[in-house]
Amino acid sequence: MSVLLAFTAAVLATVGTYLILQRILSRIIIGLGLLGHAANIVLLTSGRRGRPPIIGSGAEAAFADPLPQAFVLTAIVITFAVSALLLALAYRSVLLTADDVVADDVEDRLIAREGAYDEELDEGAA
Repeated sequence: MSVLLAFTAAVLATVGTYLILQRILSRIIIGLGLLGHAANIVLLTSGRRGRPPIIGSGAEAAFADPLPQAFVLTAIVITFAVSALLLALAYRSVLLTADDVVADDVEDRLIAREGAYDEELDEGAA
């Protein structure tokens, strides 16, 4: 079962990474959700399987570790909050630009060109 969960986490992380690298906001949000699910599966599989951690119901050595479960609950809340924020930002972007595509940052491209020009000057001076 652990191999199946590891494979599922790998597939979710791969598809999530692919979607994040797209330029469409809705795909980016779905990709972040998939990456969150992959992280949750990895956290759950890292916990040892065993009996529920209820004191008095068995030997303490046979209890499952509750810490990964607590991490997953925290990660679910954080993923939900991030998704809600990104949905609000995407909605605002669609209202302002009437498009779902992330635009190029012209200033960033100009700075990158100036950096390449500075490197050419440094090579010529040496």
